[in-house]
Amino acid sequence: MWADLRTIGRDSGTGGYRRYAWTGADRDCRAWFRSEAEKRGLTHEIDRNGNQWAWLGDPQAGDAVVTGSHLDSVPDGGAFDGPLGVVSSFAALDELRARGVEFTRPLAITNFGDEEGARFGLACVGSRLTAGQLTRQKAYELRDANGITLPQAMEAAGHDPETIGPDPERLARIGAFVELHVEQGRALDLSGDRVGIASAIWPHGRWRYDFHGEANHAGTTRLVDRRDPMLAYAETVLAARREAELAGAVATFGKISVEPNGVNAIPSLVRGWLDARAADQVSLDQVVDGIRKSAGEYADRHGIDLAVTRESFTPVVEFEHALRDELARILGTGTPVLGTGAGHDAGILSAAVPTAMLFVRNPTGVSHSPAEYAAEDDCVAGVLALADVLEGLACR
Repeated sequence: MWADLRTIGRDSGTGGYRRYAWTGADRDCRAWFRSEAEKRGLTHEIDRNGNQWAWLGDPQAGDAVVTGSHLDSVPDGGAFDGPLGVVSSFAALDELRARGVEFTRPLAITNFGDEEGARFGLACVGSRLTAGQLTRQKAYELRDANGITLPQAMEAAGHDPETIGPDPERLARIGAFVELHVEQGRALDLSGDRVGIASAIWPHGRWRYDFHGEANHAGTTRLVDRRDPMLAYAETVLAARREAELAGAVATFGKISVEPNGVNAIPSLVRGWLDARAADQVSLDQVVDGIRKSAGEYADRHGIDLAVTRESFTPVVEFEHALRDELARILGTGTPVLGTGAGHDAGILSAAVPTAMLFVRNPTGVSHSPAEYAAEDDCVAGVLALADVLEGLACR
């Protein structure tokens, strides 16, 4: 399975993956998922929001145990973020069948669409729509860098955008959702453990900063006459680092758009996107407010107009303690429990259904990069742990 999936959407120059929602690479990933489902005699379906489901047992029976993750990627992302959870889910089912267990609850494997938000700027679109955390109106307003709207992209890929929206009937079928994911950090590597259980997801969000200045000639405009928005943007990037350090949080300006984007032109607009995360809401507010205040001061100093827009926000997610404790009982009390600053579909769904997560050791801690890596024996340990969990929840 890993070999079959490895080449899809991989850029030959960078070695990273560009599996963006509703593109050719996404189509090929979806075809791979369907093929793996059909090989195992599972019932494949695509829900109203474009998420894929592979069912063992009656999908309408209720109290189902669901596992899976996503197959899309960030720009030049790694091979493991998302796909490891989907591959491991199919492999765990194979393991359970080899054990000869009897399923007492329906089981489903899922591939949630557009988890990374690389194309339309909003993470977890598929699960947000399903959980009612993203309205159809807001979804219809999403556009990619080329001005293509989400509905247009869906329609071009053969999915009817008129169907998107909350799916409470589907969520009502789910008794538990367990997502396996490569750890996006080094906690397990430092503790020497192969597999861990998630405790919570930090509150996090994305904010767009628009710095409006005045375009002018780079060679003839005196420094004192310039209204250069790049200066205010650059100082705001540094402020984000300082505020994050003070609060023990993380803050990143990782995406930027410049107009007119000419080498010999002073920009008229610099647009940057802030990603900020912290262990608690108070710390996150401290960071975000501090960055906004500094940005305003810098903008005023340079004669720049500033507009800040919150594009997405997810509050702290405490995974259901009863399900988390059940995973610890199944895997053993020595299994480490750790928090994470990364968002996941499991975090979105947690408001509607009991959710839990397993992490697989990442020896370098690198993620969202072609260098992302997990050793094969650790991945196998993750499959066996997921199989144990699914057996404990869905079998006898």
